[in-house]
Amino acid sequence: MLILTRKLGESITIGDNIKVTVLGIYGRQVRLGIEAPLKVVVHREEIYVKIQNENRKASETVKEDLGSVVRLLRDKFKDEIGSGKKKKTDIKYRTDKNADEHNKRSPE
Repeated sequence: MLILTRKLGESITIGDNIKVTVLGIYGRQVRLGIEAPLKVVVHREEIYVKIQNENRKASETVKEDLGSVVRLLRDKFKDEIGSGKKKKTDIKYRTDKNADEHNKRSPE
């Protein structure tokens, strides 16, 4: 960790486009101003930790949901999967012929 000492009004530069300036000192608190491009996300550490925890929870939920979907599909089509043969399902697809007939209908 790099440790720097700055006085009120002094700055440090990070890379080519981030500047941190000491704007005020109030007892045990320091007010910092941060100039950074809009694409650089800046958060207080406690907020950043909360965001990371929420993202982690959300990704775990997605994994659980996807696992449930896979299990449901596997159960629904277990006979087809086990036999290796394709069976006709209840899903009906519109053929080109049906689409042409549908398009020929006059508007109501």
